[in-house]
Amino acid sequence: MRTLEIQWRKSSYSEQSGNCLELAVVDGQILVRESDEPGVIVSTTPAKLAVFLAGTKTGEFDDLM
Repeated sequence: MRTLEIQWRKSSYSEQSGNCLELAVVDGQILVRESDEPGVIVSTTPAKLAVFLAGTKTGEFDDLM
């Protein structure tokens, strides 16, 4: 069985303490995990992530912080 090495990426705005979200692409799916809980991974599509990012850019979720 082949073991897949996932190349996780995080924002340059992330704190050095590792308090951030990390993203990776595997087989056309976007994977998201928290750096301090790397065992919990959420999978989504590029289209769904694009819609979510558009909402964050317009401030749609600012009230959550």
